[in-house]
Amino acid sequence: MGDVISTHLDEGKRKMITARTRQVTEEFGHVYEQQYAVALFNSVRFEMEGGGGPQPQLLHRKDPLEDRSIFSGGLFQYLEENKRWRNRFVFVADTYNISFYENKVAHERGLRPKGTINCAGYKALTSMEEYLELINTSLPGIKAKVDSGPFVKCATQFPLILWHPYARHHYFCVLTEKEQKKWHAVLQDCVRHSNNGLSEECRVQTPAFTDAVRLHRQAQGHYGTWDMMCGGPPQILANLVMETLHPELRNLIGPRLKGKMQQRQRNWMLISEAVYKQVLSQTQAQYEALVQACEVETSRLDAVLRTDMDQIITSKEHVSGKIRALVFPRAEQLLRGSVQPYLSSILEALMEPTSRGFSEVRDVFFRELVEVSKNTLNGGGKDKLGEHMDKISMLAFHPVKMQSCYEKVEQLSLEGLQQRFDVSSPSVFVQRAQILMREQMANAVYTFEHLLHQSLEGKVQGGEDLCKTIHCCQDRVLKKYDYDSSTVRKKFFREALLQIIIPYMLKQLSPSCHLDLPRFQELIFEDFSRFILVENVFEEVVLQSVTKDIMMAVKEAAVQKRHNLYRDSLILTNSDPNLHLLGENPSVDWATQFRGGNEEPEVALGGGGQSSRRRRQVVSMIQLDEMGPLPYESCLEVPGVDFIPEEGEMEEEVEVEEVEVKAQEPKEPETPTEPDHPKGPDSPDSMQEIRYLIKPVVEMVVPASEEDIAVLTNGTGTLTLEDGKEEEVTLITTLVEMHRKSPQWMSAPQEVSEQLVETGSPDQEAEGGLQEKGEAAIEDKGEEDEAAIKNTIQEIEIAVQEEDGKRITECAVYSDAELAPPLADSSPWGHDDSRFQSPTNEVLDEGKSQLIMDALKTEVTVVDPGEVVVVLEQGDTALHNDYETGEDFTGKTAECETEMLYEI
Repeated sequence: MGDVISTHLDEGKRKMITARTRQVTEEFGHVYEQQYAVALFNSVRFEMEGGGGPQPQLLHRKDPLEDRSIFSGGLFQYLEENKRWRNRFVFVADTYNISFYENKVAHERGLRPKGTINCAGYKALTSMEEYLELINTSLPGIKAKVDSGPFVKCATQFPLILWHPYARHHYFCVLTEKEQKKWHAVLQDCVRHSNNGLSEECRVQTPAFTDAVRLHRQAQGHYGTWDMMCGGPPQILANLVMETLHPELRNLIGPRLKGKMQQRQRNWMLISEAVYKQVLSQTQAQYEALVQACEVETSRLDAVLRTDMDQIITSKEHVSGKIRALVFPRAEQLLRGSVQPYLSSILEALMEPTSRGFSEVRDVFFRELVEVSKNTLNGGGKDKLGEHMDKISMLAFHPVKMQSCYEKVEQLSLEGLQQRFDVSSPSVFVQRAQILMREQMANAVYTFEHLLHQSLEGKVQGGEDLCKTIHCCQDRVLKKYDYDSSTVRKKFFREALLQIIIPYMLKQLSPSCHLDLPRFQELIFEDFSRFILVENVFEEVVLQSVTKDIMMAVKEAAVQKRHNLYRDSLILTNSDPNLHLLGENPSVDWATQFRGGNEEPEVALGGGGQSSRRRRQVVSMIQLDEMGPLPYESCLEVPGVDFIPEEGEMEEEVEVEEVEVKAQEPKEPETPTEPDHPKGPDSPDSMQEIRYLIKPVVEMVVPASEEDIAVLTNGTGTLTLEDGKEEEVTLITTLVEMHRKSPQWMSAPQEVSEQLVETGSPDQEAEGGLQEKGEAAIEDKGEEDEAAIKNTIQEIEIAVQEEDGKRITECAVYSDAELAPPLADSSPWGHDDSRFQSPTNEVLDEGKSQLIMDALKTEVTVVDPGEVVVVLEQGDTALHNDYETGEDFTGKTAECETEMLYEI
């Protein structure tokens, strides 16, 4: 990665990037200084004259996300550095920045995150097809084939991708579709919030910056809306630089990239990211210096404005009149011929999806309150009410519950009008409408909280009384919501029409009018020249020429009661003064005051050195159906080996994956008649796990006679291998509880043969489990064909005649040497490796050894030394667990069990 960047971004190109960035920021800085004085003049004038629209009826919460976080959970993230997928704990704070950590413990300890994503300018995608459509246009002349795949292979079928035209792309994936939908809603909310624009509370810096960006782009010939007007001022400035720099570098570097199409696309993205980082660091420093220089002049300019405000206003009106006489005739002609015929269609395209979105907000709010009423009526009382209200208080910031509202507005389309009016995409209007919907939902919930709290304060009410109180507060809030919703939507429609029409008219009028504008500068006094700019006055005149038609179009829609819009004559002023007094009170803490508790997950504040208080989370954690919590979040990779389409895997990392699989296997039960109870995994770095990795253990259950078991005493012995070498072995016998029953194995060979034909021999099951080194699964013993049964009967009869008198220890040791190799994936928690020496068992009868010997006879080679556990069990039992196939077999009776551990 570093070689690609250093090769194509040498010192000469980096100097060129620095020089271009400095040039753009200097040009922008000159325009910003001019617009700063104009914005200061407008701010002081508004402060002195007053003004404003109708007063909202709903209360507004100043800091709705105080002591809250949005969401947190685990995601699989693709690491560009080593081309691997890793599990990460992702935390979304109230700033909507995405931070990801090694694991949840690292976040709770306040450690620095592995990375932080500012989602301004990003797009959240859920399919590789969408992503391919975007990256295939990144390099000119390079078109992907129809069936070509991306250079990133997703580990699951549920990807989550954050795409940016300049910055780094981020790749995530999850296990289920439910997770994908929830995380996609969260990521979209992060993008939506980051793209919301600059804070309107800064009445001077924000309008100065936005006007400077607009005028700078118009000087370059770019009129209309701009999708990259998102993020903070340094980011917007970096986007402004990249708007012209990025195509130049692409044409310069693109033809020199080598390799396949996917590799060239990946290399270009890495180069683009490096360029964007360099530009962003430079714009950050230069913007801070620019703001400081303007703030130094603020006090002096403010004094001049407050002293000569009347004269400045008079001078501006005089200049405006002169420019109006020049521009109005041309603007009217353009308006009647090219704008008015399309005005109603543009307004309808905006009103239909936006009104449906606001209506859905009302419905979601109503449904939540109905649910609260039902739970209260069913005997929940105030405790349950406090619990539900604590959740509803964050309803507006719950991206999953608000997703249905946002989807209504996403259907907004200006198809057929975008090219005519130079609208890049409707995403600017969609995101703005979604932000307004969220604000209205937050105001409605906040108002309902205060009304309900005031009604319940100091009163003891039952279920029915509580429902009546909730219903009354609900009706009051919905009426106020309808009024505020109408006001907000009408303002949004007017602003959207202006953003669509004004740039188009300026583009048409500027060539003919700009030649006459310089002569109007002579009409402005030099002392007032910083506050009155001819170009700004020209735009204001064009705005005035079209404002009347826009206002009339919106008013007609309200008079016709289309989309539930109220008439402008219906103005509610101080209709509920007591309610606005409640807005000065702090937010209601429902969980504390009503003792309802808060079952939502709480997460610690991130960042080292911060306090240990907890933040309540807006979105609840994802609970996967039929799936428990993921163990070892810091070590997990992708869900399974089959899902890892990666190159160059290291053997050590594969072993770590096997350890994680072992950690989740259930422990073998102590008796075959008891059900399996899975045991939780030990620590991933425990000594026991390491020991079993070095010396794997295989457990085998075979029937044993009492006398044979008695021979298996503790101690050491020797084992002769095929090559003639002798190895010392350790014999450990574990005493278990025995239950003597009828000695069914102490019968003649013919009787035993008859029993085998009827019920199936355990020797057959043990023998079948060891064939082909454990690779073939054991077939159902009831389905053995007749030929195999007869063959087994003959072998048992021969074994009874020839091998009578041999000891069970000899059989077990030699059989151990002939067993299949120990399996790496056998459960390490099957037996305790504490080296405990148990007392010897009592002497049992001798009539069983021949059967054991015959069952353990195999013709295989000697395996490598290892630890093998052989469990001898009396009775008609089969293998408890076949570790190669994963099938479980439980015998009919459990006479006794003896465990022998051989350490070779």
